[in-house]
Amino acid sequence: MHGGNFPVRFHHDGSGHGGPRGFGPDFSAGFPGPGFGRGFGGGFGPRGPRRANKGDIRSVILSLLADGPSNGYGLIKAIAERTGGAWRPSPGSVYPTLQQLVDEELIVSTGDGRKTEFDLTDAGRAHVAERAAELKSAWDATPVPSEASKTFFESVGNLMGVVHQFRSAATDEQKTAAAKQLDETRKALYRILAE
Repeated sequence: MHGGNFPVRFHHDGSGHGGPRGFGPDFSAGFPGPGFGRGFGGGFGPRGPRRANKGDIRSVILSLLADGPSNGYGLIKAIAERTGGAWRPSPGSVYPTLQQLVDEELIVSTGDGRKTEFDLTDAGRAHVAERAAELKSAWDATPVPSEASKTFFESVGNLMGVVHQFRSAATDEQKTAAAKQLDETRKALYRILAE
């Protein structure tokens, strides 16, 4: 996994405090996966943002680390990829869970800052083996979007990318013409829904 996660401070013995600090509620915007682009919020995937409960994120992190060590960013990316973009946990849910697992001595952290990686301890591996069904159910609870849904939201994401360009690069005349076209598109979409 490449070290693209945000700085987290863990001591090598697994103690201490970690997690991203000083970020606002929109911190998750801009993470990998289809989205509406800057200024339109983040996490807009094929089913909208999926909010997991505490047990879900804990279970999926442990199951992913059972496959090998990873950094925080790698875990976020792996969850998004495995669920087809239906679930993109925020750093605000992943990093505190990692710290909790370190405190419980189920995982250990190595490295520092962007190079911090996490791996299961012997106790963690035993925990995963004992709760294999529970860990699997956390993944099963996340519906995988259909291909049609993926295609639709990819198209929406592409549209919003162009709209973003209009916000800064278009003339008033171009914006007026674009607004008219968008109104027509909106009406056409309503007609499709009405069929």
